[in-house]
Amino acid sequence: MNTATGGDGVNHRAQTVEAYRLWWQHDAHWYQGVARRFGQQAANEINAEAMRKVALKVGQQVARRCGALPGSGDSGKDLEELRRRYDECGDRMFPRELRNASTGVEDDDLIVLTLRRNFAITMVRMAGSMEGYQCPCTDVHAGWSEGLGVTLTENRATSCLREGDPACRLLMRVRTPHAPGAEG
Repeated sequence: MNTATGGDGVNHRAQTVEAYRLWWQHDAHWYQGVARRFGQQAANEINAEAMRKVALKVGQQVARRCGALPGSGDSGKDLEELRRRYDECGDRMFPRELRNASTGVEDDDLIVLTLRRNFAITMVRMAGSMEGYQCPCTDVHAGWSEGLGVTLTENRATSCLREGDPACRLLMRVRTPHAPGAEG
């Protein structure tokens, strides 16, 4: 018997992924309806606000599960742990089957997220809402960061799938705490 298939012969993982797809399709159509009735700017603002709130909740859940971020003073090790927590936030919020993302640490304070496939973009495109759509990526990262107890000094995209780029490249520069007694 396939481990994904229950005793009832139903592949429950496939059902779950299909439910995600249907909810994302709902979301894309909802967005389109708001844009038609109230304007594109209102749809983008409401979408970003809602995504940030969900991301905050996800960041808080990850923070509770993992505990406080280490403050060992080894900023590379600490940033690697934070990078891992951002990955966990992404996995909780967006099933792996629906996206292709990776993160990496650059410099002493920068986490880079590279997104090669984004199911939200696919659904918005299918719903016919791409024109005027603004990705809420930075709002998602702001929510995750707040939930994880992290302050970002930079949160921006340098490329975007929505614009036809081969991948989204998102920069999250973390404010690193100064060591006690350090000049700031």
